[in-house]
Amino acid sequence: MPRHLTRDELHAGLPDVLTSPADNGSLEAIIVRPDKGERLDVQSVRISLAGGVEGDHWAKGCWMSTDDGDPHPDVQICMMNSRLISLIAGERENWPLAGDNLFIDLDIGPDNLAPGQRLAIGSAIIEITAVPHLGCAKFIARYGRDACVFVNTGEGKRQRLRGIYARVVQDGTVSVGDEVVKVG
Repeated sequence: MPRHLTRDELHAGLPDVLTSPADNGSLEAIIVRPDKGERLDVQSVRISLAGGVEGDHWAKGCWMSTDDGDPHPDVQICMMNSRLISLIAGERENWPLAGDNLFIDLDIGPDNLAPGQRLAIGSAIIEITAVPHLGCAKFIARYGRDACVFVNTGEGKRQRLRGIYARVVQDGTVSVGDEVVKVG
């Protein structure tokens, strides 16, 4: 488990996080969650409208569903800023604990990635949704109360530092190192 940072340490690291590129970022990590509590750190994966991240438990059902009981596409892929997870989690091996699928070096704040904004990654295109992504009890257990307060309040909340959700609009393959580009 990573050492839990204090609020002062987190605030000291914020300027670096906020200098993430506005466009032409990069995909730094891909995590597939086959089942609750399981994490596979992969180099490449197929994503699709029908299944989300291939092998991820989202397709089996998730916390948000459509009226007919299917997994809701607005929470198909969860993403987090790679600079922020590096600050909070420290070593790269601690990133998967966050539970996000994609870690990107890109400004995920609402002024840069508003709901409806599309991103090209590899051969896929995804679209940012309006569903909020917040830290929870699991996030506190893994990274500490101060980290959860940091991402859920003030500047952290305004900049959506806990992360964002996206839906797939064009099937494709994404790989670590792929460029992340705003489209449309």
